[in-house]
Amino acid sequence: MRDLASIASQEIRPISRAEYDQMVAMGWFEDEHVELLDGVLVAMSPQGPLHSKTVQRLAKLLTLALEDRADVYSHSPHAASDQSEPEPDVNVVPPGEDTEDHPDRSFLVIEVALSSLDKDRGVKARIYAESNIPEYWIVNLVERVIEVYSNPKRGTYQSKLTHERGETISPIEFPDVKVAVSDIV
Repeated sequence: MRDLASIASQEIRPISRAEYDQMVAMGWFEDEHVELLDGVLVAMSPQGPLHSKTVQRLAKLLTLALEDRADVYSHSPHAASDQSEPEPDVNVVPPGEDTEDHPDRSFLVIEVALSSLDKDRGVKARIYAESNIPEYWIVNLVERVIEVYSNPKRGTYQSKLTHERGETISPIEFPDVKVAVSDIV
């Protein structure tokens, strides 16, 4: 493995989201699963059965509950900034925004975390807050809770609540939708 610490920071050139999207279109990453975070290509962890089943349940539950009030994407890119294009596990976006670009607005972004908890709480939380996504959930499969982050200001979520089994959560933008934590974790 290369010693990246020995490389001076001025020698590293970030990749823009536009460049990354061109590389994707040209097939550069056909056999890889990567996402762009802060101008750097980051390998995504393979998904185990618990992770993929949790994402499927969440996407189905939200799709049925929201009907045509929002589109629910699963494992699809989010155009967060000129330097970041993460692929959240679930992304709830305004309906019918068919453009040639990936969605850049979201009502709610959800990451399901088993081995990626540090990255989801750290760099991804910051990227989503900087993108002014009003609400970000981390489905923490390690502790079997859902962490709810809200009120983004200056790249940081100002509020964090942790919900346990037996509780329900309602997305800020859709207070009529009730999600039982025990249905997810």
